[in-house]
Amino acid sequence: MQSTNDVSAQLNKPVLKEGSTGDAVKELQELLKKYNTYTGAIDGAFGPITKKGVIAFQHRVFLKEDGIVADNTWRALFKGAPVDMPILKKGSKGDLVKTVQNLLKSSKDYNGAIDGEFGSKLERAVKELQKRTELPHDGIVEDRTWFELSKIPH
Repeated sequence: MQSTNDVSAQLNKPVLKEGSTGDAVKELQELLKKYNTYTGAIDGAFGPITKKGVIAFQHRVFLKEDGIVADNTWRALFKGAPVDMPILKKGSKGDLVKTVQNLLKSSKDYNGAIDGEFGSKLERAVKELQKRTELPHDGIVEDRTWFELSKIPH
């Protein structure tokens, strides 16, 4: 695993957190405003309101909600979508499966248990979402499906 500084060098963007200032913070604030997670001034000062906006954006794209803007958060901001998400399909297990179950329950696509088990009911629910959003409906949660999931209010 690379250190945060090595990873950030890939985009050549600084790691930003509460207390940071400057043009990179202005750019961050503009991007957060674009995604409706920040309503403050574009002033280049990373304060509590900017941190709250970062956390809201991180939540939306399934990142660790720490309010620190490192490489993955920058990449998600530029892409406007989740980055580096695993492929989930029938047989997958774990917390991210629970996340998908909760999201699809809130969109009324899924009515099964929130148990972290990717079974037939969840596969059908994923296919419904994919059909509605004009994706290939294969029941597999990959990049484009993660993006559609990130649009569901949560």
